[in-house]
Amino acid sequence: MVSVKRERETEVDDDDNEDEVEAKVGRGRVVEDRRSRHCPYLDTINRSVLDFDFEKLCSISLSHINVYACLICGKYFQGRGLKSHAYTHSVQFTHHVFLNLHTLKFYCLPDNYEIIDSSLEDITYVLKPTFTKQHIAGLDKQGKLYRAYDGTTYLPGIVGLNNIKANDYANVVLQAFSNVPPLRNYFLEEENYITIRRPPGDIMFLLVQRFGELMRKLWNPRNFKAHVSPHEMLQAVVLCSKKNFQITKQGDAVDFMTWFLNALHGALGGTKKKTSSITKAFQGSMRIFSKKLPHPDLLPEEKEALLVTEEYQEQMSESTFLFLTLDLPTAPLYKDEKEQLIIPQVPLFNILGKFNGNTEKEYKTYKENFLKRFQLTKLPPYLIFCIKRFTKNNFFVEKNPTIVNFPITNVDLREYLTEEAQVTEKNTTYDLVANVVHDGKPTEGAYRIHVLHHGTGKWYEMQDLQVTDILPQMITLSEAYIQIWKRKDVDTNNHMEV
Repeated sequence: MVSVKRERETEVDDDDNEDEVEAKVGRGRVVEDRRSRHCPYLDTINRSVLDFDFEKLCSISLSHINVYACLICGKYFQGRGLKSHAYTHSVQFTHHVFLNLHTLKFYCLPDNYEIIDSSLEDITYVLKPTFTKQHIAGLDKQGKLYRAYDGTTYLPGIVGLNNIKANDYANVVLQAFSNVPPLRNYFLEEENYITIRRPPGDIMFLLVQRFGELMRKLWNPRNFKAHVSPHEMLQAVVLCSKKNFQITKQGDAVDFMTWFLNALHGALGGTKKKTSSITKAFQGSMRIFSKKLPHPDLLPEEKEALLVTEEYQEQMSESTFLFLTLDLPTAPLYKDEKEQLIIPQVPLFNILGKFNGNTEKEYKTYKENFLKRFQLTKLPPYLIFCIKRFTKNNFFVEKNPTIVNFPITNVDLREYLTEEAQVTEKNTTYDLVANVVHDGKPTEGAYRIHVLHHGTGKWYEMQDLQVTDILPQMITLSEAYIQIWKRKDVDTNNHMEV
């Protein structure tokens, strides 16, 4: 075991020494190997096998340190010193061109010299895409199709995400946030968050880094293929959520979204008082009127006596929110004359009535019962609705299949604001930009998402790797679960700063 450790240390040290030699400055001039610009093996590179979406691990030692990609077979190997796995691979299989996945430098092995050639820039761009402010500003102003290296055409941003095993519940949420322009724009530029300081040993910032990398891959106009694997992003989710959310086990999209929004907010340095790009996009506020109810087993005169005490008077509190939960009516499934099930329908404005300041709803806790009513005081630039389809009982989960009828555009929420807010809030009209759908049974169903491409004004449906265009009128027929609405006055090109 000691000898293996020493050997690995030697590999790393060898590489460091080689880099030092190459970068040495001799009396003001950099020493460069004359073979660097004339490597004879560049035509052996096979771009069709290159895939940088997976964890940067050596395929033999499983080490993260000093990993190189073989550009002929696509496999990852550690080191490039004489006893390294990359060196051995180059000799054994006569694969000569390697890319250091950290420094983005190219090397020829076993000769061990750096390759300098502008024809390799497309490979480094796929590994680490970068976006200028000018590029970002134009993302939502055009709908140009791009051709991937494998020949398929795609719209940046409208790109399928690989379902590794059972992670479609996370994929749809990541796709939804990818199509919220100010949030996307913030994460496309690494400079926006790279200087945020986190406490030593804090792993949550990994979420921010991986989400930024995923955004840049989804919007990359120079991809080698027209789909992306969220493997590294989801590994960060598993780690940071302490395995509450898994790649191999189906989860709930609303539970994941709730955790992800709060985790990103905290990792970006946000607190209850300090804003982040998350709260700037999604945070609104409301008033909550709460009244405690006497225990139902009490005698009528005992209830009356309690109701006049201060403890049972209505209390008002102010609260912020990142999304609004809309409750579906408990509608049974009726059967028509032919014994076919008739799925009930409800207008969106009916279930929004929860926030009109008058509708009261009973909430039960372990010990006490409360009557609550809600009224909005501030509307965010992007408003998230979660339509509560699932009821968890002790033994099983029930799904409410009620179809919510909603318009795609011009949903006015003014009537759900307090009188003071109706004066201060100028714009209260929203258009739909993302619609997450759950199909099938509660615990084993599948997720898909409808997103609006801002540049073309067209709607697309994405389910894992499948991307198809869809008519807007078809969206309203689905069992919507999560929706993101954009306020009419919002400029999609606004940049967000923490």
